[in-house]
Amino acid sequence: MTTTILIADDDPALREVLRIAMEQAGHRTLCAADGRAALQMAARHRPDLMILDIGLPELDGFEVCRRLRRQDDLPVVFLSARDGEIDRVVGMELGADDYVTKPFSPRELVARVRAILKRVRGDGPAVRRRHGALTLDPAAHVCLVAARPLNLTATEFALLARLMQRPGHVVTRRQLVDALYGPNSTISDRTVDSHLRNLRAKLAEAGCPDAIETLHGFGLRLGPCAAT
Repeated sequence: MTTTILIADDDPALREVLRIAMEQAGHRTLCAADGRAALQMAARHRPDLMILDIGLPELDGFEVCRRLRRQDDLPVVFLSARDGEIDRVVGMELGADDYVTKPFSPRELVARVRAILKRVRGDGPAVRRRHGALTLDPAAHVCLVAARPLNLTATEFALLARLMQRPGHVVTRRQLVDALYGPNSTISDRTVDSHLRNLRAKLAEAGCPDAIETLHGFGLRLGPCAAT
């Protein structure tokens, strides 16, 4: 099925470059020039993914993502002219799925969008898995904790699905990066750490603080997931 990408950037030349790149990759596109318009278009058209510039007028990208995450798990890729670690961490902690620094190659951005959409659709057999109080249904993109639904972003869902493939088996951060972005990705381990923090916080709030265990010097594994 054709997917719809919402491009939110106040630079008309860059919007046009991204529109052409995404349409050549087979996606439909929508474009917004400010943060308020981006939120309105996301609510009205329900796109499959948003490319979101941080430096938008009206509402900046961080605020757009913050408001979006109150009610929606729409995948978000941040664009920024700043390569600071603080901006990257803030973006990921707000629930973004990726963070791309300008200038960048449109081809690289298309590849990252493709990887995220692949995670949303589910990679490999859509096997319903259970472990402790956790149930994961990739076909329906549903996560349950003690039979109660838990709202996860596409990346958080994919991380949990990778850990649930072999409960108790230790997975390195590099292996998680490869599983999410592909083996040739230049994504840093710190990006995965941001997603893991968000995932742990959501699982703990849902009653599973023991869901992800860290083995220092080795990696991570799925914990007992005994709901409290």
